[in-house]
Formats: sequence, structure tokens, C-alpha cells
Amino acid sequence: MPDGDVASFGLPDDPRAAGEARRHVREQLTLWGLPDLGMTTELVVSELVGNVIRHASGPLRMRLLRGTSLICEVYDSSPTTPRIRRAASTDEGGRGLQLVAAVSRRWGTRFLPDGKCIWSEQPLPA
Repeated sequence: MPDGDVASFGLPDDPRAAGEARRHVREQLTLWGLPDLGMTTELVVSELVGNVIRHASGPLRMRLLRGTSLICEVYDSSPTTPRIRRAASTDEGGRGLQLVAAVSRRWGTRFLPDGKCIWSEQPLPA
């Protein structure tokens, strides 16, 4: 993949990470001429990064890959498998991966020697 189609960002291992991830997404998608994917991609990275902050551990980093689709990857050092929860209607949380699944073409997890990568794929606009 050409260097211009890959953007990598380190993120703090604290609650500021989601806001920084959204800012990086807005800036990078604008550079790539894909501002229409901004809101959906910001939602995806907010949920993925938020899950790392709540349930895993850093170091935390994010990558965006532009090819035949847009892939968002979030890396952490935890070997824990993320799973979709079935939140009750009165629960205030627990819907993050449901949202990611709803707005993504596909999503999944890749395990690495030093942790994992949670990724989401979105189609590019026509």
C-alpha cells in the first residue's frame, strides 16, 4: 500500500484518546478528500478507542488505510477478545461494538505477539 494511503497515530492511554482520534480522523479524511466519511469514522474510532480505555491497556495507536475501502485499526496491548454485549434498554453503555457493526461493512480482531488490533471496514463513496 502506498505511504500516502496509510496514516498512523499514537494516542494517549487515557480518556483524551477518543477526542484525539476523532481529530486525526477529521484531518486525515479531509486530506484524502473523504469528508463524507467523517461522522461515521469518528463514531467508529470513538467506540474502538473508548473500549481500549475502559477494558484494555496501552500503548494505544490508530491507523487509517485508504484502498478499495477505508479501514480503521486500533491497537492495544491486551490479549482480551472484544465481544458484542447485548445491552438492556435501561443500560447506559455496552452498545459500542453494536454501533461499529451497524455502520461498518465488516469488523474484527487480529491478535499480535504484543496485543491485538481491532479493525473496521467502510466502503468508499462512489
